[in-house]
Amino acid sequence: MTAGSIIAVPALIVVATTQHLVWFFAGWLGVGVAMGAVLYPPAFAALTRWHGPNPVRALTVLTLAGGLASTVFAPETAALATRMDWRATYLVLVGVLTVVTIPAHWFGLRLPWPPRPHPDPGGETLDADPRRTARSRAFLALAVALGLAGLATFAAVINLVPLLVERGVSTQLAAVALGLGGAGQVVARLGYAALVRHTSVLARTAGILLALAATTAVLGVLTTGLALVAGAVAAGMARGVFTLVQATAVTDRWGHRHYGHLTGLLSAPLTITMAAAPFAGAALAAVFGSYATSFLVLGALAAVALSFLTIPTTESTS
Repeated sequence: MTAGSIIAVPALIVVATTQHLVWFFAGWLGVGVAMGAVLYPPAFAALTRWHGPNPVRALTVLTLAGGLASTVFAPETAALATRMDWRATYLVLVGVLTVVTIPAHWFGLRLPWPPRPHPDPGGETLDADPRRTARSRAFLALAVALGLAGLATFAAVINLVPLLVERGVSTQLAAVALGLGGAGQVVARLGYAALVRHTSVLARTAGILLALAATTAVLGVLTTGLALVAGAVAAGMARGVFTLVQATAVTDRWGHRHYGHLTGLLSAPLTITMAAAPFAGAALAAVFGSYATSFLVLGALAAVALSFLTIPTTESTS
């Protein structure tokens, strides 16, 4: 994660300063490599290894902090952008990244790396062979479901400000709404441990996908500024719990012994859809003539993801 933070610095500087499209794309490729090293999936793998079979509390604390990112930085970035151009804004944020994340990763992630855990007693036989698990119908269906939900979710986040502006909301208020969505993530994650205690894996996964679909579609229907801000908060709450559903998807179904391997595979389609989300959201808005209609389509896409959860989560190994 330290290496990822270091890579991010020159990559973002290239993005902010280049005048050539090829170098602009190259800079973003470097940013993508850095994101793969510093965002949630590698952090989830480390915490799951450190905290063994019960990592929910640690994962929740991490995502509580992560959820505050948009709450803090969306308004701050909007304020910077009103005082300077986007290139200067990026360079200021690169300075923050350099000062905060590189030393935090280097000095803060020095816990001893524990040995690989033994197979879960009485656990599923699929837990013993990660390659077989990764080829199972249940795993592939879950990957598709999370990928579709992720595409809808991240396209909605990235296109939230254009939607609000289309509805007549000021850019500054739209940025505040985006930040409040981050606050909604934090609030929702506080209740995830209780949700785990009182629901089955299938029920909470289906419930969160349904919430993602509903809150995304509702944003396409609302028209007043206050209602849209409230909708953004509700969507943020659903998105916040979705992150924890993703983080615990492997341990809830196949144990924690091969968490890093399986979560890496499970995250691959989600990462691809995250990369495609900005283009997909903008393309839908162009095709349908409005961001409001595109949000209805994205909500329907998240609902389609629910159908893949009907595939059993366990399979016979005989």
